[in-house]
Amino acid sequence: MSLLKLINVSKFYHNKKNVSTGFNKVNLSLDQGEFVVITGESGSGKSTLLNVISGLDSYEEGELYINGEETSHYTEKDYEDYRRKYIGNIFQNFNLVNSYTVYQNIELVLLLNGEKKRNIKKKVLEVIDLVKLTKFKNTKASKLSGGQKQRVAIARALVKNTPIIVADEPTGNIDIASAKEITKLLYEISKNKLVVVVTHNYEQFSEYATRQIIMHDGRIMLDKKLKETEEVIDEPPKYKNITLLNKLRIAFRNVFNIKIKFFLLILVYFILTISVFSNYTSLNMATYNNQMFKTSYVFNDSSEKRIIINKKDKSPFSEEEIEEMKKISNVKEVVKDDILIDSISILECASAKIWDSVITNNIANVKKVKYGRLPNEEDTSNVAIIKIIGTVSKNEAEKYLNNTFSYTTNNGEVVTRDLKIIGIIEEKDNAELIYNNTLYVSNDILSSARTDINLFYSDIEVTLNNKIYSSNDSSLYFNIKPHDAVSPGNAIVSEDFNMYCKDYNCLKKNIGINIKNNYYATGKELYIIDNFKEKTINKKLGFTKEQYYEYNNTIFMNPDEYKQLFNENTYQMSIYVNDERKIDNVTKELDKYNVNIYKMVDMTSNIFGSILGFVTLFGKIRFIVSIIVLFFICYFIIKIILKSRNTYFSTIRTLGGNKKVLNDLLNIELLVDINIAYILFTTILILIRHKIILKISYLYQLSTFFELKDYIIIYIVLIVMSILIANRYSKKLFGGSVMSNYRENE
Repeated sequence: MSLLKLINVSKFYHNKKNVSTGFNKVNLSLDQGEFVVITGESGSGKSTLLNVISGLDSYEEGELYINGEETSHYTEKDYEDYRRKYIGNIFQNFNLVNSYTVYQNIELVLLLNGEKKRNIKKKVLEVIDLVKLTKFKNTKASKLSGGQKQRVAIARALVKNTPIIVADEPTGNIDIASAKEITKLLYEISKNKLVVVVTHNYEQFSEYATRQIIMHDGRIMLDKKLKETEEVIDEPPKYKNITLLNKLRIAFRNVFNIKIKFFLLILVYFILTISVFSNYTSLNMATYNNQMFKTSYVFNDSSEKRIIINKKDKSPFSEEEIEEMKKISNVKEVVKDDILIDSISILECASAKIWDSVITNNIANVKKVKYGRLPNEEDTSNVAIIKIIGTVSKNEAEKYLNNTFSYTTNNGEVVTRDLKIIGIIEEKDNAELIYNNTLYVSNDILSSARTDINLFYSDIEVTLNNKIYSSNDSSLYFNIKPHDAVSPGNAIVSEDFNMYCKDYNCLKKNIGINIKNNYYATGKELYIIDNFKEKTINKKLGFTKEQYYEYNNTIFMNPDEYKQLFNENTYQMSIYVNDERKIDNVTKELDKYNVNIYKMVDMTSNIFGSILGFVTLFGKIRFIVSIIVLFFICYFIIKIILKSRNTYFSTIRTLGGNKKVLNDLLNIELLVDINIAYILFTTILILIRHKIILKISYLYQLSTFFELKDYIIIYIVLIVMSILIANRYSKKLFGGSVMSNYRENE
């Protein structure tokens, strides 16, 4: 039984208008041990016949048998297996990988055939020695002469150890002396293999040929046996599938073997990464900015950085707990005077007016101001430093500095104090409060403001002459004020109070004051030691006669006892975070304090409602469209860069690499490139975020919208895009037969 047998085999070429013949009705029977030389003029069909024999091209008519097995039903995968198992190719133009060394070109075949690394070296060195190229083993193929390149091609075919060696014009591109050596080498190989050579120059092979075939116009005109050959019957070698490790070796080698290709791919992927990052962060920023339109009709400061907390058991916070909370990661500030944040206040003087200023901070905490100065020992308690949201010019600053402002808090009643502005802090980023300017004042002012607000939010009951007057049912007509003239346990009231007492006399009577709010209830029993009228108000309390009617319904009590009623411990606080996107991490830490947690983001509503919902949806659609556009742009550019590699991939196919292997190699190569580009990008982004390089505010702002999950999301998007690019490219590249790919790349 012949190793290779053709019965009436024909090959045709089709184009849009014509059908041409490669060869027609060829009948051949070829065996191992033969050295077959096929000659004929150009266009006679000899190279086409060789391509069909080697499985590089298909045939349309007849039947080709390999070891008695029909091949007319072969699919492309069957041809891939056939080439791996039976065929070793030697090409006229060598088809070496020029960026590989001699050793690597030969090693490539064994890697594709699943050989383990430890078994490869000995085999490669032996075949290199056989073709007399030992001293050139580490020389790149691009540096070799034509004869040396052909020796590498022969060694590559030999190391594959297949029963059939096909050579298309193996001496066509080399000098005469090298041609003689190549001819003799092929003859030696043919003693236990079938060697089929196509050539224009039969004389070069006449000394060694065992069989001559002449073709003309697609037909065999002469098939002459020149020498008797010994019958060789060898089982074709078994081969293994390429291992993942070998795929990685080949792919990593391909990443770095052509520097210009490597740098171009890294550049393309780096630009792609930046583009995806820009689009993604723009979407994040747009979503975040939409959130900035959220507001609350209850809370004056609806910053998304704000968390309100109170104890579940309504107990006060200890100073130790407050200090611990300040140390929680991402916490910027803990505001004990939480209720002051939501008070409506105005600063006003003759030359300027500042709306929406809140007292929340101790002036001692200020370390630096842009305009003015920090407080000194000579300052009284009424000095203040203001943090203004937005940019403050020098001219504007001069309107505020060293002017005494009246500070008015309006929560149902008006409380006015004088404050002297000595310093200004500029808050461009609006990082702490969304709508409010912030006042840094002394502890005395803080305490006083806190007391006023607590008074407003508490229910008050006054018991006089065994009758209860309550703010809850609007029967309370009395005001309660502190005054230094009143000693502890006592009270001073106006003579108008006498109408509420027996015998129209309240002197030396007891008056009870009880308060209740969301967190505590307390009270004081006071003794009325004195009263005042319009003529005596100045003497007893220091007020003018004109102020009498302002205070004629007021109960004056000792300031310390007043604070005990209305300035109890801290029951409710606001915590501000640095980054609201990590606010949930802070709330998890706060859980251990047994507190109720109210995130401001959950207590606000969007003032533009569905409009911003549409804007957000449009942003997401725009992001998806941009990713699709980027994919096709990137694919087009990578296709151009990789076009020079098409011959390499076709060569891999001739050596036994199937389409799946080639697709995997391309995928791994591009994945390595995109990972390098992504690592480079993330390194630069981290350096920008930490302001080590490129101190550009826009880039820094973008980097702040990029968290760990975003790194992962962007990475997954890029990996998917890279895989799709590789698969799309390989599908086009490996769609036809090997020879059709070669013809497209010529």
